[in-house]
Amino acid sequence: MSIADLRKDYTRHGLSESDVDTDPLAQFQRWFDQAVGAGLIEPNAMTLATATPDGKPSARMVLLKGVDAGGFVFFTNYESRKGMELAANPWAALVFYWPELERQVRIEGRVERLSPAESDAYFASRPNGSRIGAWASRQSSVIGSRTELEQRVAELEQFYANREVPRPPFWGGFRVLPDTIEFWQGRPNRLHDRLRYRRDAGRWIIERLSP
Repeated sequence: MSIADLRKDYTRHGLSESDVDTDPLAQFQRWFDQAVGAGLIEPNAMTLATATPDGKPSARMVLLKGVDAGGFVFFTNYESRKGMELAANPWAALVFYWPELERQVRIEGRVERLSPAESDAYFASRPNGSRIGAWASRQSSVIGSRTELEQRVAELEQFYANREVPRPPFWGGFRVLPDTIEFWQGRPNRLHDRLRYRRDAGRWIIERLSP
């Protein structure tokens, strides 16, 4: 079968203006809870898209680690490619895709760093191996071999054998502050439902987009 012949019809749900909360963060939480309740694998996995100041984009999968009144929180190495791009161009886009529910959510907005206290609190909640890994990995940099990385991990495990592993100064959180959130529900014949929340003068406007 050719790639062009791969297709699926979407028939599970619809999405109307009367269905959704007036607050897009509350609506996201509703859909996220339904994804968790449906037993989806890693429903918090999301595509994070960043770009350089001259517009060269890059994207990768990361894990959502919190949603609050400000926006969507994730953590990473500040010296990684995404961290450096966000430092130079603090705007990003997120995409959640839950195929079992025939849904996706698209988010766009400005990005800010979490406070050191917020990053410390999350880092302290991580398994010890993940904390060691944050120190061991010079994320996005070239290394000679897997063995080099494993040796670094072994050295750090020995060093921190009887002590608390602190948060590296080059590791912490970001919050995406949304100005646009779109909820997409698959429908038959590619006539999908798309409701976009757009922030305007401090309030959210809901608009239906053509599929």
